[in-house]
Amino acid sequence: MPREFGKPFKSILSNCLLIGAMTSFSSTIYAQENEITPVSKVNAVNLQLAITEAEIVASYYPEKYPVTRWENLDVKDDFYQSPYQISLFTSENSEDSARLWSQTKSIFAYGFGVIGVIALLPEDVSNWDKEEGIYNKWFENVTAGPVWDRDTGPLNLIGHPYFGGVYYQVARKSGYRQWDAFVYSTLMSTFYWEYGIESFAEVPSIQDLVITPVLGWAYGEWAFTTEMDIRANGETVLGSTFLGSTALILLDPVDSLSVGINNLFGKEIIKAGTGYVRVKNVAIGKNGQTENQIQVNISLQLGDGSNYTPKRHDRVSRIKDPIDTSIIGVSYGFGQVLLDDYWQVQDDTVTEYSLGLYFSKKYSTRLSYSKAKVEDIVSGNEKSYENYSLDGQYYFNDQHSLRPYLTSGFGEIMWEKDESFKTFQVNVGTGIHCKISNKFALQVDWRHYYSTRQKTSENNIAARLVYLFGNGER
Repeated sequence: MPREFGKPFKSILSNCLLIGAMTSFSSTIYAQENEITPVSKVNAVNLQLAITEAEIVASYYPEKYPVTRWENLDVKDDFYQSPYQISLFTSENSEDSARLWSQTKSIFAYGFGVIGVIALLPEDVSNWDKEEGIYNKWFENVTAGPVWDRDTGPLNLIGHPYFGGVYYQVARKSGYRQWDAFVYSTLMSTFYWEYGIESFAEVPSIQDLVITPVLGWAYGEWAFTTEMDIRANGETVLGSTFLGSTALILLDPVDSLSVGINNLFGKEIIKAGTGYVRVKNVAIGKNGQTENQIQVNISLQLGDGSNYTPKRHDRVSRIKDPIDTSIIGVSYGFGQVLLDDYWQVQDDTVTEYSLGLYFSKKYSTRLSYSKAKVEDIVSGNEKSYENYSLDGQYYFNDQHSLRPYLTSGFGEIMWEKDESFKTFQVNVGTGIHCKISNKFALQVDWRHYYSTRQKTSENNIAARLVYLFGNGER
């Protein structure tokens, strides 16, 4: 699918998402007004009246923010013996799975409902070739990817982590721990967005599949804990309610609006909400004109209209879970690439970046990207060289600061930033990891790349400085 199709389509998509959110909001009100309460539900309410007042408040006056954070749950210590187990969409630890399911269904309903609306629009509005068919467009893009996209740095490193943080907080505000919230963000950004909604417009992006959930975890957790701290401090910042309210609106505009509405009426009008606003340059017309458009997405879950009593959010200092943002690592470094004679270019110095998850002192995985301007031997002109790979590492001597490791993975070598000039590669290598502090480490390694298609071989020797988020290595 031509890239120029994607921009006007995404503009229509984003605008319709707002309409879809408002339409769904009205429809939900209608459904709730005509809902017949089962007898079993009435009996459950009557039984609860004999319970303590505090339990009644917790059960029937839930606010949009979790009454109990994961860190305050009475989780057995042996739960963390399998630190990467997933509890998502269950309530085995008293998480609010009903809220998570409701939010997820709302998000999917809005997104794919909009696809149906766009399919009904005239072709000159949607830029959609009806003869090709909706499914064929989606299938074409899905099977063509994922690819290394050419989005700008701010969009990849700021925009996508923000959207990943939006998904992350849906689960985190439903009482789930960080690992579960990250898994949820990964599932939503991958299957709902990259291989779902956005695949109707363009080919899925390799960077987005990794950056959105991983850096979204880092941003989402920061936004969540900051918001909870402000609320625990009486919704003030530096003693100012104005600064506190402003900060809360910036951290989560939809949730803050919902709390204000609930406080105003003393009723649970809105139980939960998520949303985002972004500004994007999109193409209009057929002559290359562009304009900046404000795109809005809002998802609301209505409450049951019961009495609403704001709760105090206590700060949490007791943290047992070993899996948090500390396992996220980014790196920056330099290396020397030794290229196969087949390419007819000079060897040169490369700049390298990586983003990964350092699961333990024994295992890690990362997405690495390196680039350089190399000289063409025949013409003498500069050529753009790029290489990316998804790699896994196994570390030896893991109880010490100096750890040898093995690495292997797969990716592509790319020339002139052109999708027509790329070659699949596998790689193996070895290196040394030197811990400097809990948050910093130095890595030096050698990796051998082999192209299964062109039968070429490259070598890369690189050194990088690794930074770990949160409290760093434990």
